[in-house]
Amino acid sequence: MSRGRRRYVIQKVAFAALTVFVVITFNFLLFRVLPGDPAVGGLRDPRLSRETVEALQERFGLNDPVFINLEGGNPFESQYFAYLGALIRGDLGFSFAFRDQAVASLLGKALVNTLWLVLPAQIISIVLGLGLGLVAAYKRGTRVDFAALVFSLIMWSLPTFFLGIVLLFLGSAWLGLPTAGKITIGAIYTGFWDQALDILRHLFLPTLTLALVLLGEYMLIMRSSVVEVLSEDYILTAKAEGLPTGQIIRRHAFRNAMLPIVTLIALNLGFTVSGAIQIETVFSWPGLGGLTVRAVGQRDFPVLQGAFLLLAVSVVLANLIVELIYGWLDPRVREA
Repeated sequence: MSRGRRRYVIQKVAFAALTVFVVITFNFLLFRVLPGDPAVGGLRDPRLSRETVEALQERFGLNDPVFINLEGGNPFESQYFAYLGALIRGDLGFSFAFRDQAVASLLGKALVNTLWLVLPAQIISIVLGLGLGLVAAYKRGTRVDFAALVFSLIMWSLPTFFLGIVLLFLGSAWLGLPTAGKITIGAIYTGFWDQALDILRHLFLPTLTLALVLLGEYMLIMRSSVVEVLSEDYILTAKAEGLPTGQIIRRHAFRNAMLPIVTLIALNLGFTVSGAIQIETVFSWPGLGGLTVRAVGQRDFPVLQGAFLLLAVSVVLANLIVELIYGWLDPRVREA
């Protein structure tokens, strides 16, 4: 690795680490400025006695100073430094509403379910979106291009929840696919593959919904980017030199057209880690989106704090990956 590339990587990683620290601090403050007592609001039980509320506040450390302990003793005995120390240990606290379960455990299970939904949809939409966008740009002005534009615009403009409801109705009525949950309630499985097939049947419709939504976006951006690149002077020079069309697209057009697509893919991956909330709500999929919605309704601050932190860190990491890939695709970005 050259010195310039090493310096570029170090600068980007350091800035990402600083951003994560700021996000952690803001995430801590966000839930301390909300009105109400979390110990009372989280349980939603008006019959709690004063002694019980005080015990809950002591249990969750809500009686400690927020930032600095100015009452004597150790100045670092505060909620903020306790929060930082817990994060270093990987401890996100305990849920107020989900039977005192560890937040890390709740988020981990929900994240796995969300990734089962998000990753296949992303792979399908990326492969088809890039391929169809490239074909539409190459066939610019033809019926193929017109059909691709109409399809991508419709998919991109449709509300996610509406498309999910339509596919839910059609899939259940025509194909007999399940409409909610991860597994069939009361089902008796004869083996691993029997259970896996049931999960895949439940996963088909939400995955298809997310893939179609992302497909339209990727097709439009890829087509626009390739059309712009094909009008550059170096493409005309390559054509004048007699290079085959396939070689021009593969070696020159495709790589340069990938710069905005890389940004879009990475940002979409970062945001969808938090869960496709609308899709998970429509199909009752037990992922991060559904967990976040339930935590909002129950004022479960530890779960919300952990979910928001996971979302923010995933977006920061996605941006870091984009900038590093940019430096690899286009050396001008690295030298700027």
